[in-house]
Amino acid sequence: MITFIIPAHNEDLLIGHTINAVQTAADAVNERYEIIVVDDASTDATTTVAEHFGARVISVHYRQIAAARNAGAAQAHGDLLVFVDADTQVPVTIVGAAVHAIRSGAVGGGARARFDQPVPIYGRIMAWLWLWIIQPFGHLASGCFLFCTRNAFEAAGGFDKTLYAAEDVVLSRKLRHLGRFVILREEVVTSGRNLRSHSVFEAVRMMVGFALRGLGFFRTRHGPWYGRLP
Repeated sequence: MITFIIPAHNEDLLIGHTINAVQTAADAVNERYEIIVVDDASTDATTTVAEHFGARVISVHYRQIAAARNAGAAQAHGDLLVFVDADTQVPVTIVGAAVHAIRSGAVGGGARARFDQPVPIYGRIMAWLWLWIIQPFGHLASGCFLFCTRNAFEAAGGFDKTLYAAEDVVLSRKLRHLGRFVILREEVVTSGRNLRSHSVFEAVRMMVGFALRGLGFFRTRHGPWYGRLP
């Protein structure tokens, strides 16, 4: 059984589209599945919309994506866990490829991702660096789509709850130590709204902060990704 886990905070405008895309993709591979939306302290209609589209909703108050994802995994019935961001569109080919990878012996993996348009020039440069250099050579999954077996997830200790970002990178590294970790050729489409709503100066500040402090920079929610949305 596949469990799709979608963390969400104030995502009532996009969560329905995401759930619908996941349902379409999962139905196409003819596997039993469930969809869990982890509503993390939303103040909009995220829960109502998610339930309307057939998802099981878990309500938490962490305001931390790593903790929200772990909460969803703790309630999952599936032996294959697929983590999908609430603003990400999952095509049919992705789910089939993920299932095939697991049945071929992989412990987990991720997918290539591209942003919806438009995104600023600095965002396109960052996306190119991630897609063609960092991700393939580092074998790192994008947080918008990461999958693994339940056993591997538990052995890795889940997502690091001390981090407010880069928790997907850390989990990718841990999973790689447990077995084969694959980056699928297929792509998901995720929102570029964070890139559209933050300036190049904020992006540079984040990169400098990470360069100086390493993962310690992400142990606070005062980074740019916990700021405003357009």
